[in-house]
Order: sequence, then C-alpha cells, then structure tokens
Amino acid sequence: MLTITTYDWVPKFPRGWVRDLRVRWACEEAGLPYRIDTVPVKDRTPEHLARQPFHQVPMLRDGELSIFESGAIVLHLAEKSEALMPRDPPGRAAVQQWLIAALNSVEPWVLRWVVARMFDKDEAAAARALPLLEQRLGQLEAAMAGRDWIAGERFTAADILMADVLRLVEAQGALSQPALQAYVARATARPAFRKAHAAQLAHFEAADAARAAAE
Repeated sequence: MLTITTYDWVPKFPRGWVRDLRVRWACEEAGLPYRIDTVPVKDRTPEHLARQPFHQVPMLRDGELSIFESGAIVLHLAEKSEALMPRDPPGRAAVQQWLIAALNSVEPWVLRWVVARMFDKDEAAAARALPLLEQRLGQLEAAMAGRDWIAGERFTAADILMADVLRLVEAQGALSQPALQAYVARATARPAFRKAHAAQLAHFEAADAARAAAE
C-alpha cells in the first residue's frame, strides 16, 4: 500500500491547503489504496530531513521508493494509472506539459501575490504582483477556451495540480476569468476531490482532539 506522509498537525488556516491533498486526490481518482503517516510540524527530525531536504510535506513511500514534491509524486502516480494519464505519447506529453506549467508558469505568480497579501500584509507588494498574476491568468483563460479539462478531453493528473493552484486564487476572490471559474468548480465538485479534502480536514481535527486529550 502507498504511504502518504503529511504533518502531524497544522494551525487552522492552512487546513484544506496542505499539499498532501494533491496526492490524496490523485490516489482517490485512480482508486489506489493508501495510508497516512506523519512527521512533526515542530521539532523536525533527522529522519524527515533524510527523506526531504527542505523539511516539507508531502512525501510518498511506494514499496522501497521514497519520493517528495507534490508534482513529482502525482506524476509517479499517473504512471501507475491510466485514470490520471493516457498511455499514448501525445496524451502523455499533454499531461506532463500542463502539470509542469501549473507548477512553473502559474503557481509562482499566485504565491508571490498570496504571500504579499496574506502573510507579509504588504499591500504595495501585492498590488505590484497582481497585474502579473492577472496577465498569466488571462493567458490561461485563453488556453482553456472550449475545454473542460486542461490537457485534453478528460480529467487527468494535470487538472489536479492546475485546479489546486487556481482554487487558492479563487479563495482570495481574485479569480475573475469565467472559464477558469467554471474549471475550478468542475474539478472541486469531483467526488475524489471532496473525499480527499474532507479526509485532510478530518486528519487535522483528530490531531486537535489528541492534543486536547494530552493536556
């Protein structure tokens, strides 16, 4: 069975956004059974560092194989299931390019704006970042014209990454592009997303209960 490693606990505000969600979602779409393991969010351990040099999550263990980075993990899972990536070369290439585009061409602009606005509370920096983000979203809106899914006619691993990146913009009220709004709504209405999202929330709520019982 696959083992997904996430944090043992996080504060309330990042719940539903910790990136083990992407891996859970991929497993649910593909029907791949998995279990959850944890590492401490505080007092990071040498064992964690040995598996992930930045002390981050998620991590995946698949037999003797250990992988970190959500994009690399989702690609690994896509190789295991045609539900996540077609087997024909053009289909595979489309999924791979759009999955990487979500991480390299879209997410950095999203995070630059989100960090300035939410964490640094720097309205000037957020205002400077917003036009660049809107430009990239406009380009993506044009690419989505006439499509339901980013890499072709059906849902794939690329949609897991792209929709997860975009829903952060939507949550901040800045996703104004109609095709992208509809795209995020379609993706997050999928039963696999809802199950994965609910499971992550339940995981951290159980951690709250355990911490309260230990006090």
